Amino acid sequence: MQSFDCVVDNISIFKHRALQWATSFEVACFFDSNGYEDRYSSYNAVIAAGVKTEFAPRPGEAFSGLGCFLKDHPSFTPGFMCYDLKNELESLRSDNPDLLHFPDMYFFVPQHLILIKGNTVEIRSEQPALFEEINACAPAFSPLHFEGELQATLSREEYIGKVNSIKEHILRGDIYEMNFCQQFYAKAEQLDPLAAYIKLNETSPAPFSSFFKLRDKFIMSSSPERFIKKNGTKVISQPIKGTAPRGANEAEDELLKRTLKQNDKEIAENVMIVDLVRNDLTKSALPGSVKVEELCEIYSFQQVHQMISTVTSQVARNTDVVEIIRNAFPMGSMTGAPKVRAMELIEEFEETKRGIYSGAVGYFDEQQNFDFNVVIRSLIYSQSNRFVSFQVGSAITFASDAALEYKECMLKAKAMLEVLSR
Repeated sequence: MQSFDCVVDNISIFKHRALQWATSFEVACFFDSNGYEDRYSSYNAVIAAGVKTEFAPRPGEAFSGLGCFLKDHPSFTPGFMCYDLKNELESLRSDNPDLLHFPDMYFFVPQHLILIKGNTVEIRSEQPALFEEINACAPAFSPLHFEGELQATLSREEYIGKVNSIKEHILRGDIYEMNFCQQFYAKAEQLDPLAAYIKLNETSPAPFSSFFKLRDKFIMSSSPERFIKKNGTKVISQPIKGTAPRGANEAEDELLKRTLKQNDKEIAENVMIVDLVRNDLTKSALPGSVKVEELCEIYSFQQVHQMISTVTSQVARNTDVVEIIRNAFPMGSMTGAPKVRAMELIEEFEETKRGIYSGAVGYFDEQQNFDFNVVIRSLIYSQSNRFVSFQVGSAITFASDAALEYKECMLKAKAMLEVLSR
């Protein structure tokens, strides 16, 4: 694969053109930081298109097979991991209904790779005129036209009843915290996935935004959360726990930020998950290297304020990269504590299979580094089944008020509801 660099005057227009070009392939992905400052990021945007070779494992062989695939193909390798890989790691099951049917894991070595840092575009491809071909694309997208009746798996009353039942498990000491989610869905008679992603990204730009096309299946994500990244010997995880709305004006916005920063319940939720993440990273880390670099810091996004912590560790240079992820998967912010019991109760209380929701999308590079988000605030679409869905959730603790938890879910659902409004 040849590599050449270009400097682009208007990177936004170039990204739009490249995204439109990439989606003409059966398999493509786009990762975009949307201009958010992140001291850990390697790229502002990544676009990969076309398949040289791909990995979609048989059940029970995902993580072991991925390690072999990466060794056999030491290339820049994007892909995704579904939440239900938990069943390969623990004695767990996923028996709830699923109309999306994503593979539990998928990675591919792309034919064409575009890496963007600032205004510099690095293109890796055997097609020497690719830059000119992309620039010839008209950066225009069809307006979103969605036909379908959006429904909720749970009514507000059913949701509140389940939250109160979960709190009984907390009272008994089964768990301390559980991430409980609900699904919204529609039979999508008509939906343009690219137009939906563009509208979602405009409505709710996020630092771990992603668009992933796997033939007839699509992920359209405005995720604000990093699951895990490895850069050299440093590993970084940034769990989110704690959400507040944006204010109508600057004064109200600052008040909402301060209120979130001082909220004992939200702080307790965040600290519980930080402890869980510390434990997960310790399994792969050099002794004594796990550190909490940020605890309960407030970050602001277009739709919400979020409470985010940053946990880091150091690993030996020869540490197996897949093992680092395996030891931390699924991410604690989407499970609860203790992790295994929380996942058992998630299966019991939730109505649908999570699939790619609360899984991870990202990439491995040639230097054995990686970066993966958490698939939240995301539309998931099966074109062949004409089925689109999204899920939202919140952390349930004994201090939770079920009605307020439902309100938080609806706040998180706001951007997706706007995209699918008719």
